[in-house]
Amino acid sequence: MDNGMKVILHRDDTTPLVTVNLLYQVGSRNERADRTGFAHLFEHLMFGGTKRFPDYDLEVDAMGGESNAFTNNDYTNYYLTIPAQHLEQALTLEADRMRGEWDIADNHWNVLDVQQKVVTEEYNQRYMNQPYGDVWMLLRPLCYKTHPYRWCTIGADIKHVQEATLDDVRNFFNQYYKPNNAILAIAGNIDEQAAFAMVERLFGDIRPDNEKPTTALPKEQEQTEARRLEVERDVPNNAIYKAWRMCDHQSADYYVYDMISDILSNGHSSRMYQHLVQEQQLFTEINAYITGELDEGLFVVSGRLCDNTTFEQAELAIDEEIERLQHELVSAHEVEKVANKYENTFVYSQYKAADRALGLCFYEMLGDIDLVNTEPEIYRKVTPEQVMRVAQQLTHPRSSTLIIRKK
Repeated sequence: MDNGMKVILHRDDTTPLVTVNLLYQVGSRNERADRTGFAHLFEHLMFGGTKRFPDYDLEVDAMGGESNAFTNNDYTNYYLTIPAQHLEQALTLEADRMRGEWDIADNHWNVLDVQQKVVTEEYNQRYMNQPYGDVWMLLRPLCYKTHPYRWCTIGADIKHVQEATLDDVRNFFNQYYKPNNAILAIAGNIDEQAAFAMVERLFGDIRPDNEKPTTALPKEQEQTEARRLEVERDVPNNAIYKAWRMCDHQSADYYVYDMISDILSNGHSSRMYQHLVQEQQLFTEINAYITGELDEGLFVVSGRLCDNTTFEQAELAIDEEIERLQHELVSAHEVEKVANKYENTFVYSQYKAADRALGLCFYEMLGDIDLVNTEPEIYRKVTPEQVMRVAQQLTHPRSSTLIIRKK
């Protein structure tokens, strides 16, 4: 659109519903080191109501719809699913929120105070009072020293959220919640021309104050020596987390790393489950996965140890599985099996129009919306030789190990 907002329309006549998905390209990586947790706090504040619609949830309920949102390191996503006849009202709600006409004069200080308490309670429940809840608060700063990925979306210090002022909130909104920093997808039972006309009419007069916001992120230096942290916690089992920094999401190797994680731990026929859980009985559970951020993410292996397993045995066993990939070619059958599983998961994830709407926004953010159709084929093109080459990047000097010892 003229104001910089990207609009994606996807027609699906098989459903009576429509999903409005609005992705803002702002996450915890866009925060200042002394103002962390703001992207997540603002997700909460966006449901606080405006002058025109003081109770957002009441409006959604009146349409027979459902809505929610989530924040991660790279973006914040809002979605609203309603019967198709209520599309215009749903778009009206989202345009109103983008304008930022909150009910500041009457009650927004109270809304800010309420949401600060809600986020603080979430921090206590999810991170402080859950077994293994603070893992990422320990592992991220172990792996990253300069990049904003070193803190979780809840923030590096909950005091940053607790001490946020109304000016802080206004400045954050004015910088990032603009049409030229947003991607809107409408998916479901729509007429494309009518839907776009609604968008033009409701969003077209929202003007960005400046160019698309950019954040100069510090480049994380290459890790040249292993890092290690051991802590004691009130947990049911000892646990180990080994992480390596990997490429960014737009690198071709991203898909190879993801393939390796599935070779190691996707399902009961995977290598780590077969060797380390079933045969050697060293772990009660073990997983390998990638964090999937836009910038350099993490390749992680995490496991909970059986009672008679030492940390030395656990770490050696993980290293041996990695080394096997580094020195022995996986079979074409094993690669094909993982590609088949990925395609099955991918197709299932596209089953609902709501999931497709999010996917369309996400792939557009990546710069290649065609991935919504072609990504499974990328996995099918991964070769055993590529698996070996990328696995060789998972070296000991580049690893970070977190040990959680039960009290």
